Amino acid sequence: MKLRKWFTLLLMFVLCMPAMGLSVQAQSTPEISIYLDGQQVKSDVAPYILPKINVTMVPLRVISESLGAEVYWDQSKQTATILKQDTVLSMTVNQTYALVNDSTVQLDASAQNKQGRVMVPLRFVSEQLGLKVSWEQATRTITLRTDAIDIDTPSDGEIDIPVTEPDPTPVPTTPVDTGSSLRGVWISTVFNLDWPSTGSYGNQAKQKQEYVQLLDELQGMGMNTVFVQVRPSADALYPSSLVPWSKVLTGTQGKNPGYDPLAFMIEETHRRGMEFHAWFNPFRANTDAKTDQLAANHVVKQHPDWIVNSSSKLYINPGIPQARQQIIKEIMEVVQKYDIDGVHLDDYFYPSNGTFNDDATYKTYNSKKIASKADWRRDNINQFVQQLNSSIKSVKPGVQFGISPFGVWRNKAVDPTGSDTKAGVTAYDNMYADVRTWIKQGWMDYVTPQIYWSLSFAPAQYDKLVTWWSDEVRGTNVKLYIGHSPYKLGTTEAGWQNAQEIINQLDYNTLHPEVQGSVFFSAKDLRKNPLGLIQAISSYYNR
Repeated sequence: MKLRKWFTLLLMFVLCMPAMGLSVQAQSTPEISIYLDGQQVKSDVAPYILPKINVTMVPLRVISESLGAEVYWDQSKQTATILKQDTVLSMTVNQTYALVNDSTVQLDASAQNKQGRVMVPLRFVSEQLGLKVSWEQATRTITLRTDAIDIDTPSDGEIDIPVTEPDPTPVPTTPVDTGSSLRGVWISTVFNLDWPSTGSYGNQAKQKQEYVQLLDELQGMGMNTVFVQVRPSADALYPSSLVPWSKVLTGTQGKNPGYDPLAFMIEETHRRGMEFHAWFNPFRANTDAKTDQLAANHVVKQHPDWIVNSSSKLYINPGIPQARQQIIKEIMEVVQKYDIDGVHLDDYFYPSNGTFNDDATYKTYNSKKIASKADWRRDNINQFVQQLNSSIKSVKPGVQFGISPFGVWRNKAVDPTGSDTKAGVTAYDNMYADVRTWIKQGWMDYVTPQIYWSLSFAPAQYDKLVTWWSDEVRGTNVKLYIGHSPYKLGTTEAGWQNAQEIINQLDYNTLHPEVQGSVFFSAKDLRKNPLGLIQAISSYYNR
């Protein structure tokens, strides 16, 4: 009996071992964490990955409400409806499609009801609501960003979320003909999007190696110019006497990385015969409203009276003349100290959405007695652009000055001289960027409109916009480069289901002699090789 008892216990132990192993394995896999604009999103239902199809499911209500969207739940129909500006999104539990503004869109994974929470596929929601999404496999962390939800900007492009990050495809280096058209790439440093990686914090050798590999791959694709973000949040990727070190280098703002990244990047870029343009976010002070991690010499701490909180992001108020002059001084520090080929601004002027409280500033700094606040705001940006251009040319006339505005200046319905588009946001009316005046006055050397839509996207059609911008620069000394959006390849938006879309856009550019080059957003999206883009674009440029 005793022997049988021990045998029974041993058998039970052996049978339980696989289950115990699974339990330990399950406990060793950390839950997926979600961070929205730097703040962790709490939920009583954790995100999870559907096996086999590798789709990440997230709680819809948590994300939607965090974005400020309206959410309605019909219990009887098991249907969630989300309203966000012009988007109406409807999803029903276990239904294989969703309704987006009354159009049917097929889903890779249907919505699920788990413990009373509606769970939805993250990539689909991100595409529909404008979220920018990134995934870090090592920490199982999803980072969501709401920067410029209505628009696509160089600093804040959308990112699809894979279950694991694919390894970049190595491309052999080939000589680049710098006498040909400009072939550029935006390299985002904000949120460590393109360079350097978060895994390289404080490790200059690793950061240098990453940049060298990045350049090798881009040059292998046929690129001859990089636009590197050196001022992501009123900070610096170089030793500055005016602004703190950027946190993207060490994880801590104000901490010295032990070398001069900008000097290194310029040297490596020029070594390959490529151009280096220093990309500045002019008026963004911080990507969120938190100030506890900002360095003591950051503008938010030094001049809190210059700062405006709009949609939980901090901006330097363009209406304050001293603030504009300080930004110009900070940019000129780079112009004077470094052998850069160009100064490049993106479209961070006034934010395109949310409330920007500058009533008091309008009253205080309106010496011209401009009747309309909108015209006053445009005048502030006009003064900034004109004065920055003059400053650059007075010191180094050979340094190019360019700006990358939103792709639609104005819609024809609002202004007969605008483009035949129906964009919900325009540079002139929402960002107060009067690009037409900058071109006519010759206040910049080149303009790079972000034409981030396909040839078949009716509300803002690529070919119509290229034609419009070509007409704008014709007869001026302002060069036209087109901003392209390879990050959209593989999404559900019209026209992005094949890499040939980018090639067709490049072919269309050749019909307009005013177009003298292209810039792609962004480096990471080229390196992911979406839908075989690397092979297509390499063949195009190296033919």
